[in-house]
Amino acid sequence: MKKILVAEKENVKKNQAIGLVGKTGFATGPHLHFKIKYKNELIDPIEFVNLPMSDDF
Repeated sequence: MKKILVAEKENVKKNQAIGLVGKTGFATGPHLHFKIKYKNELIDPIEFVNLPMSDDF
């Protein structure tokens, strides 16, 4: 990410921007590396992409 717009453990709202995409290392263009880590275990992020959202969050 080029810039992080939220703090760790901050609650975010639906459609809230959490960061700005950029490029680092050997990347040839801006992209997003999306991963989820829970209790030191990597979880497949596709499991979370289409979860129904609640306005209660």
